[in-house]
Amino acid sequence: MIIQDSRRHGFTLIEIMIVVLLIGVLALIGYPNMLRARLSVQKNICIENLAQIEAAKQMWGMEKAKDGASIPTDTDLVGPIATLVKKPVCPAGGVYEYNAIRDKPTCSLFGDGHIL
Repeated sequence: MIIQDSRRHGFTLIEIMIVVLLIGVLALIGYPNMLRARLSVQKNICIENLAQIEAAKQMWGMEKAKDGASIPTDTDLVGPIATLVKKPVCPAGGVYEYNAIRDKPTCSLFGDGHIL
């Protein structure tokens, strides 16, 4: 006499829907945190780039005996024999303004390192 087990093995539709729902809830919780972390990293990179530009401006001003109102150009600060080998790029897509030597450089998105 052979006894057959008529129960099937596998997951029910309800079990699969619960798992998908839990994954969706976890994604909704994690997504804003990921965006906040990305913005924080972009801001920190932008601050580092602004510090490099400021140092390059100060060195250029001292080497060329410029006054505080002088505004450097790309060719003054960037190049193979200049202070910066390549021009820093804002990670968020902003544009850096060098400004006068006495003023800090700024970013069109983060200002002087703070979100506008």
